Amino acid sequence: MTTQQLIQQIRTKKSFLCIGLDVDLNKIPKHLLDAEDPIFEFNKAIIDATHDLCVSYKPNTAFYEAYGLKGWQSLQKTIAYINEKHPEIFTIADAKRGDIGNTSTMYAKAFLEDLDFDSVTVAPYMGKDSVEPFLAFENKHAIMLALTSNEGAFDFQTKTTDGKELYKTVIETSKTWKNSENLMYVVGATKAEYFAEIRKIAPDNFLLVPGVGAQGGSLAEVCRYGMNANVGLLVNSSRAVIYASGGLDFAEKAKIEALKLQQEMEEIMNK
Repeated sequence: MTTQQLIQQIRTKKSFLCIGLDVDLNKIPKHLLDAEDPIFEFNKAIIDATHDLCVSYKPNTAFYEAYGLKGWQSLQKTIAYINEKHPEIFTIADAKRGDIGNTSTMYAKAFLEDLDFDSVTVAPYMGKDSVEPFLAFENKHAIMLALTSNEGAFDFQTKTTDGKELYKTVIETSKTWKNSENLMYVVGATKAEYFAEIRKIAPDNFLLVPGVGAQGGSLAEVCRYGMNANVGLLVNSSRAVIYASGGLDFAEKAKIEALKLQQEMEEIMNK
């Protein structure tokens, strides 16, 4: 999917909602555990209920890898279902990969070619040769960790070196890399006051924003400081949507929660 196609979907659906498919077998409705593939059945129901309200799905691959081969098969089935039934949806493999060049190339092939995700999250700590392999695929995107929403983010990301916070140096440097126009950045919603500074460095890039809802981030504040002329945001909600109910009505309740977010986004876009 090209960036322009993503922008068009945002305008059409009046939504910039990304739903995180972080499936924990201890949290999904008990009646699904008797299915041959409980994870896929859960995801399919969530997708069927919410696809018209969001523009992106983001499976965190750790929640699939934890279940071994069966979990990986569930991930394959999930992404294949989205690509077949809802090709307009922007898919994100939340894998946070980052290694030396030839290893990153293999990671990129796994997620962007074999599984056919539109994008994959990557860690920039090892520099450009660990990220550029993900940018080498046409119309695919690397979403680079920039300023995350976890407590430990302050251990390194906001430290000052040569008079500049490290996260700013990371973003500025990444814009010099090959095919950097296909870069997006992860910026946590709990760091809303930093969005204005990030937009000075990366005014046009999309920002993937976790932390709204369960982690306490404010959608209004994120949009106030982070939105650009093309919206430029993918705001993720995982637990608040997919675990809205633990009963037979889990998909219906997920739809209600997704609708609340979509309507709030539409109101912000109209303003």
